[in-house]
Amino acid sequence: MSHNHEHTGRNLVLTVILNGVITIGQFTGGIISGSLALISDALHNLSDVISVVLAYLAHRIGLRPQNAKSTFGYKRAEILAAFINAISLIAISVYLMVEAGKRFLNPKEVDYIWMLGLGILGVFANGLSVLILHGNKEENLNIRAAYLHLIGDAMTSVAVIAGAVCIWLFQIYWIDPLVTVLISVYIFVHTFKILKESVGILMQFAPAAIDQNAIVSVLQEIPEIKSVHHIHLWQLDDDKVYFEAHLVLNSNHPVSETHHITENAKQLLNNRFGISHTTFQYEYFQCDDCKC
Repeated sequence: MSHNHEHTGRNLVLTVILNGVITIGQFTGGIISGSLALISDALHNLSDVISVVLAYLAHRIGLRPQNAKSTFGYKRAEILAAFINAISLIAISVYLMVEAGKRFLNPKEVDYIWMLGLGILGVFANGLSVLILHGNKEENLNIRAAYLHLIGDAMTSVAVIAGAVCIWLFQIYWIDPLVTVLISVYIFVHTFKILKESVGILMQFAPAAIDQNAIVSVLQEIPEIKSVHHIHLWQLDDDKVYFEAHLVLNSNHPVSETHHITENAKQLLNNRFGISHTTFQYEYFQCDDCKC
């Protein structure tokens, strides 16, 4: 496991270096050529450099063990990093759409040679970054967010190349802000999904894939359990799902006899829903009509 974490960290560092190089080149080329699409791609790459740096730092922090102060550990550092990255990307995409609107009203001549050359460089560098992180993309939301950003970079570089070709062949300069809008919309749509998922985890929402009523039904399959209430279901991070509830028993079992009920319930919830941490409180009411 530690080897896998070291491999992930090394891959994140490599992607930071690659994206740093292409960002500097695109900013320079965008200013020289006057291409807003190139500058928008550079901003996207810059945000990815920041996002991958955050992803790396969060990844390192997340490896820290739990202690008396942080009893759940530090895994949510990666969720927080994904949230920050999503917010920054959405802000950038909105800014670029506003700038593209201004450019539509006042088109400017663009040097397609810079656009074409740096677009090709962007495809190469971002494509290499995607390949580097491909094997780690399913580890957690943090790495997946960084991976999606890099795929977005590769696609936006392709859009920049297409825009450069149109300007070269047809002198259609409004294609530059159009490419910018397409890049911005793509960033916004895909980033919003990451934002929604990270907010759900930070707010301790129940996982969307797990039906609370289904959990209750499964627990009531255990003969000793009469009903379930006071339910709390939440995610600590991408992998760990927590569940706690009060279990009302059919008969008055002593504490020593509830161990097998607990183990049965834990196994059922883990097998059916992937719930890894459970806490149960047992109750027994002697009368059916009491209003407790």
